[in-house]
Amino acid sequence: MVVLSILLDMSRPARTLFPRTQRRAEALGERLKAARLRRRMSESEMAARVMVSRMTLRKLESGDLTVSAAVLARALEVLTLDSDLDRLVERDDLGHQLTRSEERRVGK
Repeated sequence: MVVLSILLDMSRPARTLFPRTQRRAEALGERLKAARLRRRMSESEMAARVMVSRMTLRKLESGDLTVSAAVLARALEVLTLDSDLDRLVERDDLGHQLTRSEERRVGK
């Protein structure tokens, strides 16, 4: 049993988030939970529709980013908020600025 516990602990290394990122993840989880509650959907119903356990849904709604992006995408779809995915990295001002700077540097 101890060996199994050690193996399970080794399967996924703990990664801590920067504090600001953790706060944003928690805020996202709160918004997802609020959206579910506005739709008068129980945890059990939401979990079933997203095809995850209630524990996974709780992790998502608490801002635990170890939950897969696929689960987040399905949760957004169930809540009819999946168009919000289109807004992720919609603007990349810094990336465009770096590209323009590089183009000027190499003389394009």
